[in-house]
Amino acid sequence: MRGEQPAGAGRTDRGARAGGVLAGRRSAPADRPRYAAYQAIEAVNRDDAYANLVLPAILRDAGLTGRDAAFVTELTYGTLRHLGTLDAILTDAAGRDVARIDPPVRDALRLGAYQLLHTRVPAHAAVSSTVDLVRTVGPGATGFANAVLREVAGRDIDEWVTKLAPPMETDPIGHLSLAYSHPQWIVRAFAEALGGDLGETTRLLIEDNERPPVHLCARPGLTDPAALADEVGGAPGAFSPYAVYLGGGAPGDLPALAEGRTHVQDEGSQLVAGALAVAPLDGPDGRWLDLCAGPGGKSGLLGAMAAERGSRLTAVEVSEHRAGLVARATRGLPVTVLNTDGRAVGADPKLPEEHFDRVLVDAPCTGLGSLRRRPEARWRRQPSDLPALTRLQRELLVAALRAVRPGGVVAYVTCSPHTVETHVTVTEAARRAGVPIDFVDARPLMPAGMPGLGDGPTVQLWPHRHGTDAMFLAVLRRT
Repeated sequence: MRGEQPAGAGRTDRGARAGGVLAGRRSAPADRPRYAAYQAIEAVNRDDAYANLVLPAILRDAGLTGRDAAFVTELTYGTLRHLGTLDAILTDAAGRDVARIDPPVRDALRLGAYQLLHTRVPAHAAVSSTVDLVRTVGPGATGFANAVLREVAGRDIDEWVTKLAPPMETDPIGHLSLAYSHPQWIVRAFAEALGGDLGETTRLLIEDNERPPVHLCARPGLTDPAALADEVGGAPGAFSPYAVYLGGGAPGDLPALAEGRTHVQDEGSQLVAGALAVAPLDGPDGRWLDLCAGPGGKSGLLGAMAAERGSRLTAVEVSEHRAGLVARATRGLPVTVLNTDGRAVGADPKLPEEHFDRVLVDAPCTGLGSLRRRPEARWRRQPSDLPALTRLQRELLVAALRAVRPGGVVAYVTCSPHTVETHVTVTEAARRAGVPIDFVDARPLMPAGMPGLGDGPTVQLWPHRHGTDAMFLAVLRRT
């Protein structure tokens, strides 16, 4: 995503220190915003940190706010999203594989290449500021960095893709992988989930590389979405009746968040949780279960909906830390938090079989549906992650089908469109559950007139179709 260089991005306040992750190890260069972005990128690549967790602390330690903070955020997330393509270009420009470049210099070059190819930062400023950064983090490599970056600057991104990507006609997956900076196995999985439509796959990859808006969830019974939108300077969501799109600023600073009237939650997550709440069932409707509740966003929405109906939610989370997050997210709502394994249905007296009316299984998954929000995940996940995850998904869904009473409903949700984590998992779990179930058509459980929901009975949401994370939903009724 292209963006203007903000005021102060090229400041030369000599002697400033960026603090944070690298404080005390190096003297910060004059350009504090670029050094802060470098710190975040290095932490992600060196320590397997998550950008959304380390960046706020780095900005705070560096004293960066406003346009400078926005510039740092753009550089950090943009570089991480485009890492695969940047590395291919740097390999060619350097005449050696990026794996052979000293890691601090490599991260600085990635940051510089991103500025050259994806922002409006003038080429001379991108090169000189990166060389200055290398002078701090990799003394002795300034001449090398200058030469590599000048080579990168000799072509625009389209020309680099033309040079380095295999032809679309003979290797479409390889071409899309390099052109849009996604690992080939993920491109292949997306294409399969989209029925082999490479044009639509391309639109999805493009959307994955865009900066997503912040979505808020206006908790029913606690705030009105239109009033919340006015309060925060945002706009009502396109589909979810609870969604508000935040126009700008840090959501953590919102009074409504501190007061528990809203929480940050992608609109797709709101839609799939809301679908469980409106699914028709036979009999009582007072006992709800969230079987994989951490960190608590869906439990917060379901708890607020349960409060309006006089129902109660049991929220299960196996991680003690995440169970604490769920408890904080649901404070003041009719929610009981259990720190236990959701697969303990029938063995744990607090999780009896055939007891609950509505059950949500928001299963652990690869997270391929939220790559625009967590760009480093595309480079960390591997196909080898799938067997253990899909086994856990099946076991949790089987447990949910034991927990729900006859006539009740189960919603199986993943933030991944990978068919092994969606259709295959659901089909296998339904076969192994040993209880009679019917699939409920999930499409009518979405807002009226919502486009692109497919042929049913399951629903797959998409960033490029709906502006949401790629959430999958299957609804099953125990008969």
